[in-house]
Amino acid sequence: MSDAFNEREKGFEAKFRLDQELEFKINARRDKLFGLWAAEAMGMAGGGAEAYARSVIAADLEEKGDDDVIRKVFRDLQQHEVDITEGRLRIKLEKFHAEARRQLMSEIESGSDKT
Repeated sequence: MSDAFNEREKGFEAKFRLDQELEFKINARRDKLFGLWAAEAMGMAGGGAEAYARSVIAADLEEKGDDDVIRKVFRDLQQHEVDITEGRLRIKLEKFHAEARRQLMSEIESGSDKT
């Protein structure tokens, strides 16, 4: 009986790890999409936009939650005189989260997870 319980517990732990890994990948993809969008709004293109998107991904590792990403992008957009509110940025971030989840789930289902 305890063997079955231990196996079940290991299964739950494995699922939890996979779920955490998936959420991390979704957030990284979301941050990249958000960063590319913000870069475009600031007039960046090509390598500059990609570098900016990487800086947004890195900013998300500073603290738990999304405030670090919002704060960075909001500050950068203000410096480039882009007229947007923090509230609108949060809505954009949520939309990019949904898009990142859709993209990753599609890649996983097709067997081409590229994260």
